[in-house]
Amino acid sequence: MQVSRTSRISLRMATYGVLVAMYLPLVLVVVLSFNSSNSFSWPPRKFTTRWWSTILDVESARHALLTSIKLATLAVLIAVVLGSLLAFALQNFSFYGKNTVSFLAVLPIALPGIVTGVAMRNTFMRFGWDLGLVSVVAGHATFCIVIAYNNVAARLRRMAPNVAEASSDLGATGWQTFRYVTWPLMSGSVVAGGILAFALSFDEVVVTTFTAGSGVETLPQWILNNFSRPNVLPYVTVVATVVMAISLPLAWLAQRLSDGAESLAGR
Repeated sequence: MQVSRTSRISLRMATYGVLVAMYLPLVLVVVLSFNSSNSFSWPPRKFTTRWWSTILDVESARHALLTSIKLATLAVLIAVVLGSLLAFALQNFSFYGKNTVSFLAVLPIALPGIVTGVAMRNTFMRFGWDLGLVSVVAGHATFCIVIAYNNVAARLRRMAPNVAEASSDLGATGWQTFRYVTWPLMSGSVVAGGILAFALSFDEVVVTTFTAGSGVETLPQWILNNFSRPNVLPYVTVVATVVMAISLPLAWLAQRLSDGAESLAGR
């Protein structure tokens, strides 16, 4: 299809405009984390590294960071195991209600987070379970499973079925086929799904708010709770920058692993 030079320039400018609108606010947060002022004043009054050098002295922020890492790690472990097993079951077996199970598997990621949070909070309270780290892990695992499942299922659908059949014809057992054929082809997708799930869990705030007890505060919650406190506001920009510094490389790494697994499976 032929596109005129004017149309190409217009599309390019529109694309650049959207990218700037999306990422300029993130750049501004990074710049404000070096602002000497206690407010979001613009332009910054003076460059300083004071907030960065003393951020570890804020005990609540340090504790929130450790809580977020612990929570995301537990949620990812559950999600990778259950999501991978579910993908294998739906890909390799036929049974009554298979399409329904497949739909229910991806439903949590489609529902608004506030709906998931309210539903899980009501469930925990109705059964008399205390809200705490376990309830938050359960809440995060519901949508992290979808991420792991989607990555593994997509890889399994692209794998040629004759690869496993050839392995069986050569005398390999089911375990040997999985270990030497299936797993090398899909390991990148499993790891990529785990990384994406970690990033999603690390940044989640809505489900966490409804499922966390009084003694649990994650890093996104800490940012939200301290956003209106002038004495802590400079540290909020530092913590927000740290969250970006953790999330963006994880997203990039997950994409690279997915691309690598895609090329390997296509050979």
